[in-house]
Amino acid sequence: MGLLGAGISEVIATTRENAAPIGIHRDGTALWAVLYRGSHTAANAVRDGWLVANVIHDPVLFVRTAFDDLPADAFVRIPGLDWDRLAAAEGFAACSVEVLRETPAALQIGLTVVHEEVIEPRCVPVNRGLCAVIEATVHATRYRSTRDPRLGRLIDHHAVIVRKCGGPGELEALELLRGYIDAGPD
Repeated sequence: MGLLGAGISEVIATTRENAAPIGIHRDGTALWAVLYRGSHTAANAVRDGWLVANVIHDPVLFVRTAFDDLPADAFVRIPGLDWDRLAAAEGFAACSVEVLRETPAALQIGLTVVHEEVIEPRCVPVNRGLCAVIEATVHATRYRSTRDPRLGRLIDHHAVIVRKCGGPGELEALELLRGYIDAGPD
């Protein structure tokens, strides 16, 4: 089955000198994702025809890549492909991209794994704090532009879980997320 399991795998996708969290869907053998128009990730993936799914357990990096650009030294090239992956990735799946469907707001892309690698083999238990950071980050990306009170309540709900279940990294990520929310839309 590879690194990307059944259901939705939360990863940090990289394109040329760009990184952003995305969910990669797996249904049987089909892999796909939704990319929002206007994002660097969508533009680069369509232009270049590739995307790398980086497996990583760093909550601060999930938050940072949702709202900011990373410095050039955060990326390394995959030998033989000349595609960017995160230097901090624990593993990655390099995928070719095909646009499956387009709407005015988004693209559904099909992904075909052309190379995958486990860089740091380790057993990582489920940390509810990390899961809550990821959920809060997803809601925050929408909340920043809409200020929908329902999304604000969901972020607050997940913040309680982060404070209860998270470690220092998750708590730092939550503080960073609050800063991005307070900053408002770009």
